[in-house]
Amino acid sequence: MENYTEQLAAKGYIEETIDPRLDLVQEINRLKKEKNAVILAHYYQDPEIQDIADYIGDSLGLSQEAAKTDASIIVFAGVHFMAETAKILSPTKKVLLPDLKAGCSLSDSCPPHLFAKFKEQYPDHLVITYVNCTAELKALSDIVCTSSNAVQIVDSLPRDQKIIFGPDKNLGDYVKRKTGRDLVLWNGACMVHEIFSQEKIDRLRAQYPGAKFIAHPECEEHILRQADYIGSTTGLLKYTIQNDADTYIVATESGIIHQMQKANPEKTFIPAPPNNACACNDCPHMKLNTLEKLYNAIKFELPEIDLPMDVINRARRPIERMLEISAQFGL
Repeated sequence: MENYTEQLAAKGYIEETIDPRLDLVQEINRLKKEKNAVILAHYYQDPEIQDIADYIGDSLGLSQEAAKTDASIIVFAGVHFMAETAKILSPTKKVLLPDLKAGCSLSDSCPPHLFAKFKEQYPDHLVITYVNCTAELKALSDIVCTSSNAVQIVDSLPRDQKIIFGPDKNLGDYVKRKTGRDLVLWNGACMVHEIFSQEKIDRLRAQYPGAKFIAHPECEEHILRQADYIGSTTGLLKYTIQNDADTYIVATESGIIHQMQKANPEKTFIPAPPNNACACNDCPHMKLNTLEKLYNAIKFELPEIDLPMDVINRARRPIERMLEISAQFGL
């Protein structure tokens, strides 16, 4: 994979130092109009990126928006697999990722060539993969899912259908418990959701006895067991809007708290702490994107996500099946 500097050099550009006096928000908005570009941002992005985005959402919402946008350029403020998903659904559009190094620990935990061998051991199994994976892994799948629709997708299949679920073992284990299905799980996980400290969460709950503890299903089972609510990032956000509590301890990447606070300015949101010295749990990959990189991406139309057409065609089918099932359930 070429890095950003190499892509610029190949196009004859020299990466510029941005004038600190430049109003980046104003310039990004100007370039968006000039180039018919749209910015899609995940909830885990920095607040300043969320605030300039045309659409903010979780993996399912971003996938749906990427599929229906009429923009010529999609700037994906997220991580690599998300931009790949946008390219798969809109192969004729130019898809940009502000920093090509914005990867995903979960995606990295499931190399496609190893998963292909794993899949060969279960020839009668249907493969469902969590959207947090590479385009090549999606191309090996029958259906893609997100944390917001994984349970419904598994429930939509016949009870006697054997299923491989990957790459997230924690989400897969959660789906097993919710559906009662015996899924074969790939042993992958998200670094952000596996380092929450049980001891520190217990102390927070004792300090704020009226607080609701809410968690993403990528968390480990011992964390989920004590949660008052489990849901996708969008699900967690909706819960804080609809629930009457005034304080929430949030066990997912801390970027979502920006939207929670905007929707509920009178409420208090406390990020669940990890088992290290940090007060909150940030994804280092998500935080690689910056306003400066976003500006350069639109200005130079780089770095661009490019995928072989055979991978696009094979990966699109399981994503389309996900979107069809999601529409059926009104997700």
